[in-house]
Amino acid sequence: MSKSGKLFNISKKVIPSGVNSPVRYFEPYPFFTKKANGSHIWDVDDNRYIDFCNGYGALLLGHRRKEILKSVSSQLSKGTLYCTPTESEIELSKLIIGNFPSVDKVRLMNTGGEATMTAIRLARGFTKKKKIIKFEGCYHGAHDSVLVKAGSGSAHNGISVSDGGLDEVSKNTLVVEYNDIEDLQKTIQKNKDIAGVIVEPVLANMGLILPEKNFLSDLRKITKENNIPLIFDEVVTGFRIAPGGAQEYFGIKPDITTMAKALSNGFTISAVGGKKQIMDLLSPGGKVYQASTFAGNPISVSAAISSIKTINKMKNKLYSKLERYNLLLSTALDDMATDMRIPHQINFTASMLQIFFTDKPVVNYQTSKNANAKKFQKLFRTLLKNGVFIAPSQFEVVFLSDAHTKTDLNRTLDAYHSALKSVKK
Repeated sequence: MSKSGKLFNISKKVIPSGVNSPVRYFEPYPFFTKKANGSHIWDVDDNRYIDFCNGYGALLLGHRRKEILKSVSSQLSKGTLYCTPTESEIELSKLIIGNFPSVDKVRLMNTGGEATMTAIRLARGFTKKKKIIKFEGCYHGAHDSVLVKAGSGSAHNGISVSDGGLDEVSKNTLVVEYNDIEDLQKTIQKNKDIAGVIVEPVLANMGLILPEKNFLSDLRKITKENNIPLIFDEVVTGFRIAPGGAQEYFGIKPDITTMAKALSNGFTISAVGGKKQIMDLLSPGGKVYQASTFAGNPISVSAAISSIKTINKMKNKLYSKLERYNLLLSTALDDMATDMRIPHQINFTASMLQIFFTDKPVVNYQTSKNANAKKFQKLFRTLLKNGVFIAPSQFEVVFLSDAHTKTDLNRTLDAYHSALKSVKK
C-alpha cells in the first residue's frame, strides 16, 4: 500500500472520515501532500502533479510566491499574534478599498464562512428584517443560514440541509434559482421581510456556472427598487477574475462584499466590506456583534498586503495571461471531446473552467446536477494517474494560476486526452 493509503488508515482513527474538510476526500483515499512549489504539488509517495485545484482558487499567484514569503518571513521575526491594532491593518484596508469602489470600510476576519455570516448579520441589523434570499447551488460557508441547497461539498455529498441545523434558522432562508430573475421577483413580492440577497456573482461551487446576460444588472436593479441590501460573495471571485473582483468585471456595485481565498494567496484571512452606513453598525461602535482572536493577525495581513500589491503591479499582464491560457485549455478540451463524440459542456471565464458531461447547457443548480458525475470521477482519476490534480468533485472548478506555464498546459492537455478516452469507454 502507498504511504498515502497507510496515512489515511491512521487518519480515520483520529480525524472524522480521515479529512478536515469533506471536499478533500475521494475514493479510495486522498493523497497526502508533502510539499508544493509554483504550479506543482508533491505527495508523500513522491508523485508530482500539476496543480489546478490551487487551494480551491486561493493560489492565484501559485505556491510559495517569493514576494509573499519574503513579507511573511519579515513579519515572523517581529511576532505572530498581538491582539492589538496594527498599522498594517490600516494599510491592507486601504488596499482593499482602493480595489473595490463599492467598499467604504472593511472589517478583517479569518474565513469565508465567517465573512458571509457577518455580512448576513449586517444586512439583518441594517434592515431590521429576518429573511435572506440565496440562490440554489451557491455555497456561502457551512453555517445554518446558508447551508440550504448549497453547492461545493454539500452538493457533492448530497446534503440539502445539514443534520444539526435548526429548522427555525433555515426557514428564514429563501432559495431561488440562479439565472432566473423572475423567480427572484416573485419571491420578493411574496415576502415583505427580506433583509438581504446573497449571491456568488459567478457560481463557482456547482462546477462553474456563469451569470446570463443582464442577470446581475437586473439583480442589482431589483434589490435597489425594493431597498434590499445586495451581498456579493466574492470569496472565490475576489481578485481572481479581476483586481476588483466580479463587481469590477461586470460593472456592478453591491452593498456588501465578502472576500477571502486569493486575498492572501494561501494564508488564512477574509474580509467584509461595504457602505459606510452599513459597516458602521459593527461593534463596538454599533450593535451588530462580530469578534475574533485571530482577526487581523499580522502574518495573514502581511501576506494579503503583499498579494494585493503584487496583483496590482502586474495586473495587466496577469489577467490577460490567465484568460489566454484558459481560452487555449478550454478550446482544446472542447475540440477533443467533440472529436470523441462525448456529450459535454465547457463553462469558462477569466482563470476558471469546468467540463460537464451532458448535452444540455449548464446554467443553474439542476442542469449541473443532471451532468454525469460518474464520468467526471473517471476523468478525475485518470488525470491524477497522469500527473494532473484538479478538485475531485464535479461541483468544484479548475483554477489557473500565474505559476502555470505553456509546458504545464501541454502536459495537461495530454493528460486530458487520456482522461477523455477513459470516459468514452
